[in-house]
Amino acid sequence: MGQWRGDQYRSTGVVPPPAAEFAAETELDEMGIDPAELSDDDLMREMQSLHRTRLATLRHAADTALATHLRRTAELETEYLNRYPGREIDPSRLRDGC
Repeated sequence: MGQWRGDQYRSTGVVPPPAAEFAAETELDEMGIDPAELSDDDLMREMQSLHRTRLATLRHAADTALATHLRRTAELETEYLNRYPGREIDPSRLRDGC
């Protein structure tokens, strides 16, 4: 079985785009809108987007992109749980003893 060797740019020798060219866009993408400022609909849409792209990010993105994805997912899911602490639990999703 293969092992994760870190950043795709280092492991494949692919040269990343010039940092200055995308600096402003990357900074905004990394920060994102504070989840507390999102409407309920926007929060759900953001979470759905992240979950839809999860596997591709895990398998193919650079370390920095994966770290940003993980951080943003945690921020959005934490906000969701803060808004819906009594969320409905589907009994069919429970295991014995849980």
